[in-house]
Amino acid sequence: MIAALDRRRIIHLSEAAQLLGVSEMTVRRDVAQNPEQFAFLGGHILAASHAERDVPYELSTAADSHAAAKREACAHAASKIRPDETIFVDCGTTLVHLVDLIPDNYQITAICYAMNVAQLLTKKPGITTIMLGGVYHPASASFSGTRDFDILDSVGINVAFLSAAGADAKRGATCEHFHEAEVKQKAISLSRENYLVIDSSKIGKIKRAFFADLKVFDAIITEHGETKLDSD
Repeated sequence: MIAALDRRRIIHLSEAAQLLGVSEMTVRRDVAQNPEQFAFLGGHILAASHAERDVPYELSTAADSHAAAKREACAHAASKIRPDETIFVDCGTTLVHLVDLIPDNYQITAICYAMNVAQLLTKKPGITTIMLGGVYHPASASFSGTRDFDILDSVGINVAFLSAAGADAKRGATCEHFHEAEVKQKAISLSRENYLVIDSSKIGKIKRAFFADLKVFDAIITEHGETKLDSD
């Protein structure tokens, strides 16, 4: 469990039980008996040291009730990652699963602007990570700063994986935070391929920060698979 948390930072209770070959009740008991090593938050397990010092973002991740659907969506999206290419990985609680699914033998360059995403990318042996900096926003564990757009302009992006808090047929893709929208829009404009990776609970929802019409994406990918969009 310690080794798994070192790689993943946070693991759902059911996934931990499957990993260890024991019941969920056994995992709960062992976590409770070892508070100096583990913490249990909202159905997820994380290292006690992380629970003590991490930003509120980790708590929102732990409380997420759609983790399984997000991971399944990312399993479909992972087929869009190809060796020797450059990808953009958006912030949020979904695409951390995509990073986890990148094969260890892939040599790729990954651009990100979220702390949790960067932490996972740097654990992959074949990945060159480019982290966009600026002002840190604890609510989404992400950074913003227009100066880093110069970095994006200088990099050729093959595939951009975007997350969203809402995807509505009429109003498009939206997110919770306005600073995210600006980064998303820039990445979309520079990438050859763009994929919106969301769980189906986001379909039909509208959040306050608009960042793209759905037609700009090559496809929307959910736990149910890929939906290609009409470009007209």
